Formats: sequence, structure tokens, C-alpha cells
Amino acid sequence: MGESPDVVIGMRLLDTAKRHGFVFQLLAPGPDGPLWGVRDTEQWRDTLYLGGFSTGCSATRSRKSSLIVPGDLLVAERVSGGALHVLNVVVSSWSP
Repeated sequence: MGESPDVVIGMRLLDTAKRHGFVFQLLAPGPDGPLWGVRDTEQWRDTLYLGGFSTGCSATRSRKSSLIVPGDLLVAERVSGGALHVLNVVVSSWSP
């Protein structure tokens, strides 16, 4: 039996994120374990957490700066929700 269309789309978005420079780490054993992804560019540090397919996912885009700034003042964008939504936003609108 084949995989659902949502799983196929999610895998393609994950592959695209990898091609765009994200490096992922499996945080727990098993095929459905949560993933943590990071991409560092000259201006940005992008982090991506995929904890569940329909909920529990988030991403943050932070500016890099040599200044020490308290709090989240360097955070430029945040997104949370399901895996497809978070991956789609990161892949389509956060250029490396």
C-alpha cells in the first residue's frame, strides 16, 4: 500500500529544505522521531523543529549579529503548526 499524499508532499518539502542548506538531526529513535534542523547563512540562523505531522512543529528565523541583545529582538520570523505548513513557509519564503 502506498503512502498518503500528505506524507509524500512532506518528504518532498523535507528534501527541498535539505537542498536549501538545512542539516537535520533525529532527536529520538524510530522512523517518526522528532527532527531538529538548522541552516546558517551569512545573515540568518534558521531553526526548524518537526515534532509531529499535524501539530508540534515550529521554525524561527533570527538575524545574526555580533551585538549582545537580550530577549528575542533578533528574531525576524516565526511559524508554527503542522509539518506541511511549517515546511512550506520555510522552503517557499525564507531564502537562504
